[in-house]
Amino acid sequence: MQRVCLALPTMRACPGTIVDLAEEAAYAVATFGVEVHLLVLDTTEAAEFAQNADAVAALAPTPGVFVHHLGEAQQREFLRGVVERSGAADPELLLDLMLPQGVAYGSCVNRLFLGAAALGCTSAHLRNDDFDFQVVDGRKMFPIHHELLSIGRPAGEAVAGVSRSELDPADADKPVMLVSGSFIGELNVDIGEIQELDPAVYRDLVRLWTPPVWSEEDRDAMVDVSFKGAGSEPFGSDDSVLGVPDIWDVYMCNVALDHRAYEVLPLLPSVQTIGSDYALLHALVHARLPGVVHKRHIVNYYTPERRIGAGFISYQMRFVKFLLSMLYLYPVYGGMIDLGRGMLDERNELRVEPILDLVRGSVGWDRAGNEHCLDVVDRSYRKLGGKYAELADVVAGQRQQLLDEAEEDAERWAVLVQAWAEMVAAARAQGLGVDGTAE
Repeated sequence: MQRVCLALPTMRACPGTIVDLAEEAAYAVATFGVEVHLLVLDTTEAAEFAQNADAVAALAPTPGVFVHHLGEAQQREFLRGVVERSGAADPELLLDLMLPQGVAYGSCVNRLFLGAAALGCTSAHLRNDDFDFQVVDGRKMFPIHHELLSIGRPAGEAVAGVSRSELDPADADKPVMLVSGSFIGELNVDIGEIQELDPAVYRDLVRLWTPPVWSEEDRDAMVDVSFKGAGSEPFGSDDSVLGVPDIWDVYMCNVALDHRAYEVLPLLPSVQTIGSDYALLHALVHARLPGVVHKRHIVNYYTPERRIGAGFISYQMRFVKFLLSMLYLYPVYGGMIDLGRGMLDERNELRVEPILDLVRGSVGWDRAGNEHCLDVVDRSYRKLGGKYAELADVVAGQRQQLLDEAEEDAERWAVLVQAWAEMVAAARAQGLGVDGTAE
């Protein structure tokens, strides 16, 4: 029986999301006859963890659905066993890369990948804790419907499960390692208020994440589509396309990935940095592997803590670090584009060696671009005034630290990529180590 992992990382109380995902898991079992492991990796404090645990305990039993709710201590225990079993020279460093202090989007997804491997799953289906499913005629539009029709299949077989195919016949034997929808609702980066306050400042800031080697026209065009997903048009009817996806049509919180992808390349383990979890999607798209894009978009919304006080500063600093990370990511992404199908082996699966070479080559990149980036950030925030001027003071006070951390993140990613195959093998051999309950 096919075994899949429906995966949720969370750092807040989200009992409603847990209930929704249990429904999605039950739908997958009933519709496709698969075994679903709902894996919730929870780094909340005690009171919020209790809310999530209560939601898990209250789930109605469903044969074929197994729920695993791991708190931070359980995750650390699992990871310590994995890094020690992997034979790594510096297990404490790897443990810190996998479960660091502070918010780390890439690290939490990497933990889900290892959890999926430990559970013996053939695919991971990623969701987030601040979304809703679209509802049509009382039915939730579960993305897993399209995901399980295609994920892991040879593309030639997946044709039967999509609305239309743009598949090159030469790619029929290649596996579908990526199935994704997008999102509607609010921007997936919480900077809409900046656009409302001053559209020119918004454009200056967003241009900072565009590839500097592009023309001015292309960079402006990228600003116009950035962070908007599928816009605001609600679900109309099912539609899915098989072919080589455009990177703009895939979204990390509404995606299914085959194990032959995430068991090769881990995500960037940056701390306090949004947007650090897309490198694997870039690798799959730029290697020109077939994928499926569908229209069961999720609804993105914001949680209130990121809008005021310390939560505002913390979130906006993650945005600044995201801008700085692109200095090191774009050389990798550009190299992936140049390599194309050269990233694939004879089985049409990703090879880690050329990607690791790209990651190592990005370390030590000239910081002049990031110096300029911080200059623009400072000028832009001060022009907005108010809480953004206060944010500019925080950024200025951490300027050197931010520059150092951006480079260090690239270095740490190279370490993790090199160790990843042994860690995956160790996770698979060890197992999750926490009993799942058939719900």
